[in-house]
Amino acid sequence: MDLAPYAATDSTCRGRRFEEPAPAHRSEYQRDRDRIIHSAAFRRLEYKTQVFVNHEGDLFRTRLTHSVEVAQIGRSVARALSLNEDLVEAISLAHDLGHTPFGHAGQDALNECMKDYGGFEHNLQSLRVIDFLEERYADFPGLNLTFEAREGILKHCSVRVAKSLGDVGQRFIDKTQPGLEAQLTNIADEIAYNNHDVDDGLRYGLIEVEQLRDLRLFSMQHDIVLKAYPDLAPRRVIHETIRRMINYLVVDLIENSQRLINESGISNIDDARQSGKPLIAYSELVREQSLELKRFLRNQLYNHFRVRRMSQKSVRMLKALFQAFLQDPKLLPPQYQQKIDEQAESDGNQAIARTVADYLAGMTDRYALLEFQRLFSAESPT
Repeated sequence: MDLAPYAATDSTCRGRRFEEPAPAHRSEYQRDRDRIIHSAAFRRLEYKTQVFVNHEGDLFRTRLTHSVEVAQIGRSVARALSLNEDLVEAISLAHDLGHTPFGHAGQDALNECMKDYGGFEHNLQSLRVIDFLEERYADFPGLNLTFEAREGILKHCSVRVAKSLGDVGQRFIDKTQPGLEAQLTNIADEIAYNNHDVDDGLRYGLIEVEQLRDLRLFSMQHDIVLKAYPDLAPRRVIHETIRRMINYLVVDLIENSQRLINESGISNIDDARQSGKPLIAYSELVREQSLELKRFLRNQLYNHFRVRRMSQKSVRMLKALFQAFLQDPKLLPPQYQQKIDEQAESDGNQAIARTVADYLAGMTDRYALLEFQRLFSAESPT
């Protein structure tokens, strides 16, 4: 497939942190994708929650299934816009590698624990995973991904932190845009989690169809399905409605983004980065409808008392684990103790806290539960 002149290509790639020979039979961004798929952090996503704790049910989304769904949506849009599908897929599969166990509740808990040690944010942790924490290659730490993949993974960042990140943080200082593939993946992520959280929320009984009928995005597609298939089983009505919601958002995103790109007159990837605003975006009407759904999910699903009960238990566990490891680092596995010893002279308590955060963030939901039992339960597993 011929790529647009403003798409990312091997010829415009800004390279890797550690120089390597070009791959022989694949592109630079295919190499990125392959390294991500073979990483330990990617495998752990299978047992990290999206909204619900992993053991609550087998059919709910995990970070792994979510990442695959983002990649599917992202590749579809990239193909329609003649952007680089392989780069979009790589960013999609890596964007949640730094997520903690127990979803956003886990991130908030770790951020609070780390408030005196630089804080914790899952985007920055994803970058930390691919730049430093993965240990698979003899010649460099991390996965040594391309600048373009790293740029897409780091969706947001404060100027203060950006100053410490080198080239990948510069756009937050200069207030420029990332490449179009990065912009696209950011919205594909939103499309996936908003619509699929509707599905999981309905399945778990935390939200009801009648509540969703007040939302324009849902009711419009729901009406079409009910009219076209009056005898369809309720569960299939929901699946068909959500499928059409995703398609509606994707079609608008493609058509409006192509219009914005054409009007901007950009001719290469650097032009896209220098544009004053994102060029991958919904139309104004659809943006409002998507925001309406997002607000509904925040108020009615993520703050539902049953979700909050699960979240609070998770928060208490992670805080207890953090304090236990911080007070006695000898409780950590040997490889993490070694990381602390290597940095202790220069960083002291900062090195201990960041290493503890790395250990906790890398845990799956069920591993965190097991660690809590090992440390605090009289009848702990071995």
